[in-house]
Parts: sequence; C-alpha cells; structure tokens
Amino acid sequence: MPILVKHLGIANYESTYQAMRDFTQHRDSGTPDEIWVLEHPPVFTLGLAGDPENLHTPSNQIPMVQVDRGGEITYHGPGQIVVYLLLDLRRLGLFVKELVSRIEQALIDTLADFGLQAERHPGAPGIYVAQDANVAPENRGAKIAALGLKVSKGCSYHGLALNVATDLGAFARIHPCGYEGLKTVDMQTLGIKDNTDIIGQALLGHLQKQLITS
Repeated sequence: MPILVKHLGIANYESTYQAMRDFTQHRDSGTPDEIWVLEHPPVFTLGLAGDPENLHTPSNQIPMVQVDRGGEITYHGPGQIVVYLLLDLRRLGLFVKELVSRIEQALIDTLADFGLQAERHPGAPGIYVAQDANVAPENRGAKIAALGLKVSKGCSYHGLALNVATDLGAFARIHPCGYEGLKTVDMQTLGIKDNTDIIGQALLGHLQKQLITS
C-alpha cells in the first residue's frame, strides 16, 4: 500500500499534535500510511520521560507543550524540517527499534548527500556530526537531528526533526534531550546553503526507501 505524503508548510504544533493523535485513534487496517512534512513556529516539547527543569531558561515567546512521545525536551522552529511518520508498523513488519534505526539511517544518508558525515551515538537516539567529520572541531559530535516516537495500537506517530537553518539560540535555553551541555548544530552552520525544500525532498526520498525495503 503506497504511503501518502502531505506537505503542510508551517503548521501550529498543538493542532498538528492533536491531528496525529486523532488520525491514529481512528485509523483501521485499511487506512493508508501517511508522512507529514512541515515546519513549526517556535515551540519546546517535553516527552513522557521529560523533566521540566531541563527548560532552564524559559522564554515568554516560546511555549512548552507536554506530549506523549518518548524522549526528553527539544525545540522546534522555522528552518527545521519536521517529518511525522504515521505508520502501521504491523503491516510494515517493523518493530520500533528497527524503525528507529531506519529513520536514523535515512538521516545519515541525507546528510551524506550534502557532504556531511554523521553518526549514531549508542543509547542516545538522534543523529550527530561525526567525530572525524570535515567541519570545525567545535561542531564535531554536535546533535543535528532528533527523533521521538509514540506507538499506539501497533501504529506510530511523531517522528523526526532535522536542523537546517534553525535558531540555535533556542536550544541554549534547554538541556537538549536531557543532556546538560549537549551542543546542537544546524546544516547552515556547517556550510550547507541549500534550502529546506531541497533538503526535505532528499530526506523524504531516503525515508521512503528505508520504509519500502521493509
């Protein structure tokens, strides 16, 4: 069954979050999977395991929303590609651990398309600039993409976020993913000038490839 891709532009976080939950709650075995590609206005989101104290410098301009995904606190904002994966994992024959691995591989492959070497860090979901990448030393090991998923009735929602040209100052207000001192970076800082549409299409292609091969 083909996956329906929806490009939602800039979409309010809370209404999109509720739409994901409604979609998953009401879908059945015949509902096609969907991938939503979008950006959010500035928002902090706190996962189920999150500690609100990890928002150490709150902002009156950036709300924080408690959500039901896994993981800790993160930031979403303009210049960041957000992809929500509304998938029937049973139909795809995927367990959550394998889905996470495939998402991470799609991100690694996308960054490689633009000349950036990236890697996983065991026990810390997401994608990081490789320690031996050809970038400024201070950016090696920095987190460039985050992911967090929720599974309900064998179906996933939430997804991933790739920093393209993001407000990195917002990340300085939090302990990203609960790690104090974790540096966050975006592709623009690493010298990539392509726009979010071009990078988003590359990411979407790699995600679809990873899901089709299931």
